[in-house]
Amino acid sequence: MSALWIAHVDVQDAEKYGEYVKVASVVIPDHGGVFIARGGRFVQFEGRARARNVVARFPSVEAAEAAYNDPRYQEAVKLAKAASKRELMVVEIDD
Repeated sequence: MSALWIAHVDVQDAEKYGEYVKVASVVIPDHGGVFIARGGRFVQFEGRARARNVVARFPSVEAAEAAYNDPRYQEAVKLAKAASKRELMVVEIDD
């Protein structure tokens, strides 16, 4: 089954976060991920809103986990955590 990688982000340091984005933009596709939403307009119905929302589709939860655990991505996560507040999850979906 496919999986969605869903991130909700408030960026505090755009320059550092931009460095993270450069790496994520390579690593995620390297593991079969395809971005289907990156920023853009949204409507928050419940819970805490974050200014930036990102969704990528992966062929499986395992592929998404491999992307997250990729050493290149883990280095970039350090930048993301220093530059933003975020939540990140992977959700399996029925195809």
